Amino acid sequence: MGTVSLRLARTRARWARLVFPLRAAPVPLGVAPPPARRRLGADYDTAWARRYPARLARAAIVEGVMRPVMAVVADPTRAGVDRLDGLDGPAVFAANHHSHADTPLLMTSIPEPWRHQLVVAAAADYFFASRAGSALSALAIGAVPVERTRVSRDSGDRIAELIGKGWSLLIYPEGGRSPDGWGQEFRGGAAYLAIRCGVPVVPVHVAGTGRILRKGRNLPRRAKTTVTFGTPLAPHSDENARAFNERLEAAVTGLADETATDWWEARRRTRDGSSPNLTGPAGGAWRRAWALGDRDGRTRRRRRRWPEL
Repeated sequence: MGTVSLRLARTRARWARLVFPLRAAPVPLGVAPPPARRRLGADYDTAWARRYPARLARAAIVEGVMRPVMAVVADPTRAGVDRLDGLDGPAVFAANHHSHADTPLLMTSIPEPWRHQLVVAAAADYFFASRAGSALSALAIGAVPVERTRVSRDSGDRIAELIGKGWSLLIYPEGGRSPDGWGQEFRGGAAYLAIRCGVPVVPVHVAGTGRILRKGRNLPRRAKTTVTFGTPLAPHSDENARAFNERLEAAVTGLADETATDWWEARRRTRDGSSPNLTGPAGGAWRRAWALGDRDGRTRRRRRRWPEL
């Protein structure tokens, strides 16, 4: 038995000498191997996607592919762009999230100089689950992996470093697409990063993308959309992330009311604290679907009947 083990060890040693230039050296017997380094998910390195060749390719994708496709499929109306006139330097763009169509629509709606120096906070467990998907996400939309349940130290450090270098961030504080057409409560990632990096947050409301490609649908359909930019918000000197997050959510709620009504009515309700809630009414699924109506394309069209004579 000892002779067989010795021969096996010698065979492994010879093979290791052959493959050593192509892979890591083997761990000696009796030594615990180091933990394998993850290269996907939150550990995927996206630095290559911010080099000049990749940025040039992404600009071509945004202007040559996304823009004409969104013009046909989404027919967007863009409002509130003038509110960004006084904005200087990098910023965090925080928007509600209903569809995969939100990202290309926003990437073609956010004006210069932020549009082509923009990274998108993307769920590490969804967009960075495979090598091909990770590379495509990083190249096409400038995605950086984040954990959707929390802002981890690594993710926060990575994004803070990018903002410090002049990159702006597009993030969805809800953490994921709406499951039923109504909004979800904001998580504190956008507020935390803004306070940490000392940059303003631009509240953004997107309406209509749920009719294009809502969660659970694979094929898009045409629908009219509206992108409304709000006045940039800066955290107060004594404001923590929780309070700033509540103020950010209230601003996006006001933009949703402005889209549904008009600027004056929305401002009046914001002042009175009576703006319609983004998250919808409490209760069962049938009640929420009934209150939602056909705003995200979920209500079935009624069957036409011949009139009674």
